Amino acid sequence: MDSLLLTDELVLLAYDDDGANRLGRPQLDYGLAGAVLLELALAGRVEVTDKHLVVTDPTAIGVPLLDEALTMLAAGRPRKPKNWIGKLAKGLPERVLDGLVETGVLRRESDRVLLVFPRTRYPSPTGAQPAVETEVRERMAVALTGNGPVDARTAALLTLTRAVGLDRKLFRELPKERVKARMDEIATADWASAAAKKAIDEMQAALMVATTAAIVTTTTS
Repeated sequence: MDSLLLTDELVLLAYDDDGANRLGRPQLDYGLAGAVLLELALAGRVEVTDKHLVVTDPTAIGVPLLDEALTMLAAGRPRKPKNWIGKLAKGLPERVLDGLVETGVLRRESDRVLLVFPRTRYPSPTGAQPAVETEVRERMAVALTGNGPVDARTAALLTLTRAVGLDRKLFRELPKERVKARMDEIATADWASAAAKKAIDEMQAALMVATTAAIVTTTTS
């Protein structure tokens, strides 16, 4: 696979080596919607004005997943980022997983639990952690344990994992206080343009609200 989108990276991080989703749903769905918005912000296609997400450049990027989202945003009225999360989330996990299966990064396994309940898992073809996921994890670990500037895409991915609560599952081997302090530092650093950073901050807040609400609903229902 030539390059990964933030959506691909989030799915690989969310699924364990046995192919099970450890983040849960709809948390994964919302996280992927946030990843799409992050990509568009980093590409200079959207920004936040008066707390509303607006398209500043409708030019296609050349990636169907992103271009379709951009078209949807451009066709609709300006909304707050949190109001786009649910709309963009529909069908995203399946679409991203299908893409990773098609490129051979993951494979699809379907069976039944207790011979009754259908289950689909997405392990790697070898049963071990995919090489591209290993690279992503190493890049994130270097950012968290270092002190220097972090590239925009790695910073965006770290921001995304924090927003959906996946960071607590990914970095258990690192000192908790160090991770928190470094995450705070990265979140406030100038690793993107001012317009993109503002949009990303708004999306992070929207994701935290959406995923927290999903967790509360799940635990109380």
